[in-house]
Amino acid sequence: MSKKKIGDVILDVKNISLRFGGVKALTDISLDVREHEVRSIIGPNGAGKSSMLNCINGVYMPQEGTITFKGKSFKHQTSREVAEMGVARTFQNLALFKGMSVIDNIMTGRNLRIKSSLLSQAFRNPFGIGGAQKEEEQHRAFVEHIIDFLEIQPFRKTPVGQLPYGLQKRVDLGRALAMEPQVLLLDEPMAGMNVEEKQDMCRFILDVNDEFGTTIVLIEHDMGVVMDISDRVVVLDYGKKIADGTPDEVLHNEEVIKAYLGTSH
Repeated sequence: MSKKKIGDVILDVKNISLRFGGVKALTDISLDVREHEVRSIIGPNGAGKSSMLNCINGVYMPQEGTITFKGKSFKHQTSREVAEMGVARTFQNLALFKGMSVIDNIMTGRNLRIKSSLLSQAFRNPFGIGGAQKEEEQHRAFVEHIIDFLEIQPFRKTPVGQLPYGLQKRVDLGRALAMEPQVLLLDEPMAGMNVEEKQDMCRFILDVNDEFGTTIVLIEHDMGVVMDISDRVVVLDYGKKIADGTPDEVLHNEEVIKAYLGTSH
């Protein structure tokens, strides 16, 4: 991996606990994410990884703890409010509009950036009332840049539902990038992919991190991928943090080895 400059803490999670009735999903977890790093969250199934992302991006509201993004602490923000702050998210299960084209799916990621009023968009004319026409052209140009970046130009007008799974995952990444996030949360972006598709996705994640300067928080089961592309790794098990450090430190951590071999309990 090329040498890069890791910045200050941009996202700080402190003492987060999340319960559903009597079930503890997360217990007193703290972790931070530094600007421009690839920060991975790993752990066996049911460890609480997706729950942690859901707390960060406002899907769940933890009962205890605080989340600070760029110095601003929040606890009861909605997903949209968190997105407006600069945090985007992809999901384990694709939530794309299968009947819509690739370009239109990625355009939906620009909704947060649209400044012109609904009225001026509805009554747009050749003069571009309220600048809506010009604004849409700018948004489309940005989306075209993402399409080029992700190498999906041949499929611009193709309905997403007709694409292979690996390409659909790429469109999902493109839609998140269209929001111009400072922090991008990726929930198992390589699940269900073959080796070649994984290699492509790894390359795109590293390019997003490098060329866009986007900070990445990644959940991934493929340990080879995690060790290759991560700057730091945090390990969860049964909703608790059991390790945190460089990929090498985590790989040789006794607690982690036990958790993955299933001998810790």
